[in-house]
Amino acid sequence: MGYPMAGYLAKAGHDVTVFNRTASKATDWCNEFKGSSAATPADAAKGADMVFTCVGNDDDVRDVILGEQGALSGMSPGSIIVDHTTASAKLACELYAEAGAKSIGFLDAPLSGGQAGAENGQLTIMAGGDADVFERAQAVMDCYAKAITLIGPAGHGQMAKMVNQICIAGVVQGLAEGLNFAKKAELDVAKVIEAISKGAAQSWQMENRWQTMINGEYEFGFAVDWMRKDLAIALDEARSNGANLEMTELVDRFYADVQALGGKRWDTSSLIARLL
Repeated sequence: MGYPMAGYLAKAGHDVTVFNRTASKATDWCNEFKGSSAATPADAAKGADMVFTCVGNDDDVRDVILGEQGALSGMSPGSIIVDHTTASAKLACELYAEAGAKSIGFLDAPLSGGQAGAENGQLTIMAGGDADVFERAQAVMDCYAKAITLIGPAGHGQMAKMVNQICIAGVVQGLAEGLNFAKKAELDVAKVIEAISKGAAQSWQMENRWQTMINGEYEFGFAVDWMRKDLAIALDEARSNGANLEMTELVDRFYADVQALGGKRWDTSSLIARLL
């Protein structure tokens, strides 16, 4: 997702330097867009007003931001780092403190919208951090986002993303069961969707995934592996705050079933595969 996001920054006229742990991807980006690449996160961040990171998990974020050659080591006081990774709220608070100790602003700003949202510049961003830092970064994030909201202090962006994934898990499971029921009842699924998508059952998942779900097409979108990573973060947070996530725990087990079917990289809508 970071590849097209950085592309939008370059197309907007920003001076962009990229780093990727797979050097060939950075080379490909430089061949496609106007910008340069660096050998380390610290080199990429050196002299930058703002640094944006988008990697896989907590360990990746720590390495890229806090490592010996991490971005913070190359940044100057008064600059800002925005982490777009979906990671833990605990890590967000840790990064906020580490950056603040160097007079560097920090936002945890996970994304919703997937690869398509990144490629189309239509991402939704949920941010946690200080209002003045958010105001400075918002205008730049506008290059690749359609909606940006400051949820609250550090960590709150990540917790808002947890809410997002909890809600998606329930909606997709309900849609999977509904579509499977319609097929078993020998209904005209297209007509059913046409009818119910105009009422209270309507959702983004229904509008964008019903056809591929009944066709058994899953080789696209947001991978099951990544969804399970996100749900694990939410479930861990729930153990700390006392939230009851019974349905989320159940759907997470269903996604484990999909992984066992060979669907680790399938789209999250592949929940229906275990019902067919």
